[in-house]
Amino acid sequence: MRPALRAILAQTDDGTTVTTVPGEVAVIEASRPMSDWLIDVFNLDPDGPTAALLSSIVEPVFQIVVTLVIAWIIIRVARRLARGFINRARVRGAEDGYLHRDPGVAGRRNQRLDALGAVLDSILAVMVWFGALVTILAGTFGFNLAPLLAGAGIIGVAIGFGAQDLVRDFVAGMFMLVEDQYAVGDVIDVGDATGEVEKISLRTTRLRDVNGTVWHFPNGEIRRVGNLSQEWSRALLDIGVAYSSDIDEAAQTIQTVAEEMAAEPAYRTRFLAPPEVWGVEDMTADAVVIRLVIKTVPGEQWGIGREVRRRIKLAFDESGIEIPFPQRTIWIRDEEEATQTTSVRHRSAPTAARGKGAPEEALEDDDGD
Repeated sequence: MRPALRAILAQTDDGTTVTTVPGEVAVIEASRPMSDWLIDVFNLDPDGPTAALLSSIVEPVFQIVVTLVIAWIIIRVARRLARGFINRARVRGAEDGYLHRDPGVAGRRNQRLDALGAVLDSILAVMVWFGALVTILAGTFGFNLAPLLAGAGIIGVAIGFGAQDLVRDFVAGMFMLVEDQYAVGDVIDVGDATGEVEKISLRTTRLRDVNGTVWHFPNGEIRRVGNLSQEWSRALLDIGVAYSSDIDEAAQTIQTVAEEMAAEPAYRTRFLAPPEVWGVEDMTADAVVIRLVIKTVPGEQWGIGREVRRRIKLAFDESGIEIPFPQRTIWIRDEEEATQTTSVRHRSAPTAARGKGAPEEALEDDDGD
């Protein structure tokens, strides 16, 4: 028997020699094919020092090296296949007409594919190296890993019950990445907060709102996501004008201002489509609301909206188009005069005073006072 594996012997039902050492993990006598082959070829003494050296040192080192080399080759081949799949997906995306017209969408798709490739590489590496470790322990050193794997399985189940939220976060993170729900740099609304995504991991998402507050959300807790800057955005402006204004002239002024801004070099690349005036959106108590929509580069809708509002205000001032303000009708009743007589019904001033310009005769009593 080889000196490195001497222990108390026990014969299993299938004839496999199992060595058990009290207080230690059971081991199976490791196979030494190269040593056995060399001993047979060179007719060496199986119990001699040369055979012992081959069996105890040379062969284990050889098997470890071979196992690691095979694992490395498997990883290289698997990564090449994964990258080929990613590249084919990238080529199909580049051939898509919509992606070809919108470079921003193509770039986002490529970033998502790169992220998926990185995650896939990590998963493949962990699986292959774990398999190599199991092979070395079981095949080279003869450890019987069945009890260890069974115990690890029980521990894993126990941890799984205790870490259900963690597992849910990881699964949700994977689906979020695969489905491209949002990415770093997007502005999203997750219900409790709205802000720009600063970091994404398989467990959490970190975003910063407009006030500068940083929010950390476990991916499993995000029930719905509103992405405000994916692929393209839209600036929607509801502009109110007074009822006395010419609606057609106001709409034309709004259209002209937006088109002139879209033609400027500083804003030309931020407008993805010509601005459109959709017409009268609403008629409120104070104003007629005209709606303007602008398709913009993702994340640019707020800045463009602010600048368009500023220019429309200046254009309205030049054209004499009135921007309305809240107006109310006030009725004044003189209760003291109403109680002076019961034979003649006195109608106190049911007058409409509209601001400071109300006519003085509207404030007079009906009895001629």
